Amino acid sequence: MIRVAIPFHLRTLAGVAGDVELEIEGVATIHTVVDALEARFPALKGTIRDPVTRKRRPLLRFYACSEDLSHEPMDAPLPDAVLRGAETLIILGAIAGG
Repeated sequence: MIRVAIPFHLRTLAGVAGDVELEIEGVATIHTVVDALEARFPALKGTIRDPVTRKRRPLLRFYACSEDLSHEPMDAPLPDAVLRGAETLIILGAIAGG
């Protein structure tokens, strides 16, 4: 079971109050986690990654085990601690402005 923390605005769209727990078949990657989130919460389609390019949205970041995974390949396996449920995969909304 993989725990995923999503930003408040995406929790609102999904209609959830806290972290989401997902069961991932096969190799767990950011790509498969986002697939599972979109399948379970159709309102999230296109909010985390572009539906055409399938790249993450520019103002979203992925973190796990105190590391920024945002620039890692979307098909790279998630850290073991996330797979064991000891750590949460965090999808974080970045702040921009000036």
